[in-house]
Amino acid sequence: MVSPTAERAQPRESVRRLRAQIAVNARLATEDPVAMTAPARRAFLGKFEALADPDGVLPPDERARRAGHLRKAHMQRLALRSVQARQRAAGGAA
Repeated sequence: MVSPTAERAQPRESVRRLRAQIAVNARLATEDPVAMTAPARRAFLGKFEALADPDGVLPPDERARRAGHLRKAHMQRLALRSVQARQRAAGGAA
């Protein structure tokens, strides 16, 4: 059994989510959201460029083309997993 003190120490999921939403909205009120997420976006897209051209020998346009296809394949895999998870949740075969 969980003690009442331990229960109070851990906020409910809804409270945690509200606190996070308040924090992000306060931050977005003072910062540019595009600039705020730029480092993460650069790292995410850079991962695909590194996979497309690990030795850095391709011309930039070819590297970008290949990276775009790798990114698209990644997103399609995520979409497939999402469909399979929804099918499992609905009791169907995945």
